[in-house]
Amino acid sequence: MAILKNAKTRVDVPDGGPVREAARELGVTFGCSKGVCGACVAEVMEGMDNLAAMTDAEKAFGMRPGDRMMCQCTINGGEVQIR
Repeated sequence: MAILKNAKTRVDVPDGGPVREAARELGVTFGCSKGVCGACVAEVMEGMDNLAAMTDAEKAFGMRPGDRMMCQCTINGGEVQIR
C-alpha cells in the first residue's frame, strides 16, 4: 500500500493506483479531470520517484519541475508528499 500525504493527513493508495481520490481527500481541487485545465496541479515535496512517469497530457500542459496533475498520475509505491 502506498501513501499520498500533505503536511497534516495521510491517505492510503493501492500500489500502482491513481492518486485522484486520495488527492481529493487531501483538499486538492479538480476541474476537468482530463489533464487539460490544470486545476489539480500540486507541488510534489517528497517522493517524486514514487510516481509513474508523466502522462502525455501532463507533458503537453508544460508542467513546472516538481509539479504533477493529480488527475493524471499514479503512485508506484512508497510515500509521496504534496502541497
